[in-house]
Amino acid sequence: MIEMDKKEEQQILDLIANRDEQQLKDLVTQMYPADIAELLEELPAEDTLFLYRQLPGSLAADALMEMDEDERKEVLNLLSDEEIADTFVTHMDTDDAADLLQELDEDKQEAILSHVDDIEQAGEIIDLLRYEHDTAGGIMRKEMMVVNENWSMPQCMEELRKQASEMDEVYYIYVVDDEERLQGILPIKKVLTSPNVSKIKHIIVHDPVMLHENDTTEEVVHAFERYDLVAIPVVDSIGRLVGVITVDDVVDEMRDLHEKDYQLASGLSQDVESSDTVTRQIGARLPWLMLGMVGGVLNSMILGNYDAVFASVPAVSLFIPLMGGTGGNVGMQSSAIIVQDLAAGSLKTERIGKLLSKELAIAIMNGGILSFILFIYNYFFLKNIVVMASVSISIFVVVLFANLFGTVVPLGLNKLKMDPARATGPFITIMNDLIGMFIYMNITNALFSYFGGM
Repeated sequence: MIEMDKKEEQQILDLIANRDEQQLKDLVTQMYPADIAELLEELPAEDTLFLYRQLPGSLAADALMEMDEDERKEVLNLLSDEEIADTFVTHMDTDDAADLLQELDEDKQEAILSHVDDIEQAGEIIDLLRYEHDTAGGIMRKEMMVVNENWSMPQCMEELRKQASEMDEVYYIYVVDDEERLQGILPIKKVLTSPNVSKIKHIIVHDPVMLHENDTTEEVVHAFERYDLVAIPVVDSIGRLVGVITVDDVVDEMRDLHEKDYQLASGLSQDVESSDTVTRQIGARLPWLMLGMVGGVLNSMILGNYDAVFASVPAVSLFIPLMGGTGGNVGMQSSAIIVQDLAAGSLKTERIGKLLSKELAIAIMNGGILSFILFIYNYFFLKNIVVMASVSISIFVVVLFANLFGTVVPLGLNKLKMDPARATGPFITIMNDLIGMFIYMNITNALFSYFGGM
């Protein structure tokens, strides 16, 4: 495989323009699917079809799956159902074929599958299409090495040779009983070192790590991260082996989950990309902007109740942005750490009490340091003891509250089976801004009422 540079890209474009099929075929068959996909996305429709028809089936299928979803749909719209089946689906792993067809409506799916000559492959794709995309069943593939626990090693070897000829890669050999229930894994080393064993069930590794077909993508990702495996088998509700998930599929899911969490934390209510329509992007952005606007209005209402304080000591207003900004930052920091632990599955119930105590200690230390710095600053520049006290006390209380609030909210959302990543976005910032302002103005008002504007 060669990586495409600008010179090679121009060479390919020239070959396409000249319709030089043989040279084009010789060049592109040595390229990576991702590079071909990038090139295809820049070509007009007629040239796209010409290039696709020069690619071997498996390379064409891989390049198609590397394309952006919108660009991929445009390519599919140029082809007949039979061409889609023959050019792409037939040469795909079952999981990729199912992912591709899920982007189309049901009538289109049925029409394409009717042109797949391999009935077994078509049936496996149909099985995968019934799963939700965000489950283990929706990620898994049907291609895997499977043997029966009661086979002898010679029987096993003969069957493995047949299965291997239809597979691109072999990670593990899975062992099932007569009812297709997963019993264990047959290590390849055992296959090589135990040629005469009477039944392979005597040499298998029992109780392998496995996933259930309805496990969420988050659970799938956690399993791969925890056990460092390149493939994990998937079973149904009664333990029958129904598929396998490989690490390359999980990498894609990890990226999607991280993008989703980042968008939630950034104040986007749904998954959007720069290529999406204006209407969809407005729908994703506006809800949190509306919430921010409501928060701003409530903030102004809180401040409006303290006109007398501002009139007597205008310096109080100088620290309003500080209170809101500090509260939002502290809340974001603490919630980000909690969400990270929850996403990694490393935060157990028995650790929550210890975690809260730790966050309380951190808040006290950080609040104390910031409070002391502000006291020294105000001592030299404002020389008003009441302002000095109100600002220092308020920043301490705001940091304390914001830290605990940023810790508790993600834990609460997780307990309610809601995505805790929502807590790291504008919600934490807005709430801490409101409550921080309420704390600051009430402490300031109380001190001025007691001591006066010293």
